[in-house]
Amino acid sequence: MAKQFIKVSPTTPAFSKDSVFVVAVVEKSGKLELHSGSIDVSSLKGLDLQKIGARAGNDAVLRVPGPNGSVFALIGGLGDAGLERLRYFGGTVGRTVNDFKQVVVGLPIANDAEAGALLEGYAIGHYNYIEYKSEAKRAPAQTLVLSTKHKVKPATLGRVEVLRAAVHDTRDLVSMPANDLYPQSFAAAASRLAKGANVTVTVLDEKKLAAGGFGGLIGVGKGSARPPRLVKVEYKPAGAKKKIALVGKGITYDTGGLSLKPAASMLGMKYDMTGAATVLNAVLAIARLKLKVHATAYLCLAENMPSGTATRPGDVVKARNGKTIEVTNTDAEGRVVLADGLSLASESYPDYIIDVATLTGAQRVALGTRYAGIMGDDATVAKLAEAIKSAGEFAWPMPLAEDLRPLIDGQIADLQNAKVGNTAGGMIIGGLFLREFVGKKKGSSQSIDWAHLDIAGPADNEGAGYGFIPKGATGSYVRSLVNFAEAVIK
Repeated sequence: MAKQFIKVSPTTPAFSKDSVFVVAVVEKSGKLELHSGSIDVSSLKGLDLQKIGARAGNDAVLRVPGPNGSVFALIGGLGDAGLERLRYFGGTVGRTVNDFKQVVVGLPIANDAEAGALLEGYAIGHYNYIEYKSEAKRAPAQTLVLSTKHKVKPATLGRVEVLRAAVHDTRDLVSMPANDLYPQSFAAAASRLAKGANVTVTVLDEKKLAAGGFGGLIGVGKGSARPPRLVKVEYKPAGAKKKIALVGKGITYDTGGLSLKPAASMLGMKYDMTGAATVLNAVLAIARLKLKVHATAYLCLAENMPSGTATRPGDVVKARNGKTIEVTNTDAEGRVVLADGLSLASESYPDYIIDVATLTGAQRVALGTRYAGIMGDDATVAKLAEAIKSAGEFAWPMPLAEDLRPLIDGQIADLQNAKVGNTAGGMIIGGLFLREFVGKKKGSSQSIDWAHLDIAGPADNEGAGYGFIPKGATGSYVRSLVNFAEAVIK
């Protein structure tokens, strides 16, 4: 990940070589104007902004020479400001001018909320992943100077750093190739990342999984030479009155199993563990922010491979909660490992369960690559949707259509994991299947409050970067889950 530092200063640094000074380009009454705050832009007077190619829209960046060898970055997208626009603008800064040692931003900042949004966008946007490039040059360590008279609280800067690390660590994990990231090495990475975070890490290997009745994980993972794992990461602060469980799909590579994917569809399937990386780093961020909430991540890790030992279409596996699953399609494996994770999470009777998964191609068809799909009970879906919106991320509530539920009735088992030949409502059918493994509230016939977040599209940005989102692994929804935890304890 890129190395960065943030400094808040009441004075603006002098123009110097290897420094870039950020100036916002805004449109007012049909004309382009410069919005520089404390930065001296007198040397830019007389420029015809339109003719030199400056624009006020999102992600528009134009570099022009500044005094003493410095550079001005004329960046669009600020609009009428507001926290969401400040975060997006900051992300564009971090993503597009990372080849300078110093970045100076002098926009007027009225309070810590505005400072936090701008700096958060910058911090998560300033990222690159070049671990496997033999001749790549690392970007220089960069210092962002926020020139403002407002005194930003240390806690605000600390939160920015925690969220930056959580998002970047998620991207790093997702970007790793599957020959280096597999269930055992993922479990080791989780333990390494958790150091110093006041959490307890428990790893169940294949023997403990078999003994514990985790038939979904065993069934999906038995086609691989690399056996499955379940990793539990628990943060339990004194005085916590609310408990949340985050369950993540962690298929470190998905060939489709014996229901083999076409070659083109198999590309990018290292991303199929994004849900596990997301919930891991969300809980670590919650712990490092010392939120008063009991939060546990369950990482359901397996590699879905075809071999002589692989689960066959038509085989039956038994999940942790005792329900049996007729595996009609081995390429619908994510829901099978999540069945075990949801069952285990339910045993501790949390107030909320949220599962996160790159679950269905149908999600991408329905909502594209920037919006996740949310399903579950109405109240939890609404609370999660609000947390996602406040993070500047995107999701859309989808119904759990009861008329589709009979499609996954099993013929010889309790359930089928997919209705082969049916192309309708694939995202919703995935949610309906997962709902079967959400347990009841303690001493009640009512199900635990639950939401399912299908991130198949937003997990990986195949196009150009935008805002704080780079090309490739996005790290999306880590901050949303932190926001959810904060909302739960308010």
